[in-house]
Amino acid sequence: MAQKYLKRIVASYVRDKEVPYSKSLTTPEEVARSFAYLATRDREEFVALHLDKGNRPLCWDRVSMGSLSETIVHPREVFKVALISSASAVIFIHNHPSGRGEPSPEDRCLTQKLQEAAKLLEIKVLDHLIIYGDEGQVFSFQEHGLL
Repeated sequence: MAQKYLKRIVASYVRDKEVPYSKSLTTPEEVARSFAYLATRDREEFVALHLDKGNRPLCWDRVSMGSLSETIVHPREVFKVALISSASAVIFIHNHPSGRGEPSPEDRCLTQKLQEAAKLLEIKVLDHLIIYGDEGQVFSFQEHGLL
């Protein structure tokens, strides 16, 4: 009988020229500027920005790419990389190619589900941003009292 071996998973950081940033991203507008490329996408994308204990950016993760009107996001996929990066906090960012700035009922439900998962993992959810429109406007769940 042939010997079986377990697969080993190796994670590594990759520099990405799509997302420039300063030492700290303190406002929704600063985060939106760093992820301005999302305003040009023709389908929804969901990304998570991982932050350290001082709320400084560690890395970001493209969690999901979808269609014009939706993308499938599962908490397991969102927090898998957040745990590997030792994130203390996260900011969720996704785009609305339709140009609509208001969160959908699905956006609100997902945010609540992700907050519940984050609480169990002791990871803070600082905000969930929606980038929309040709100018890359931003809607902040935090600023609208939805977190």
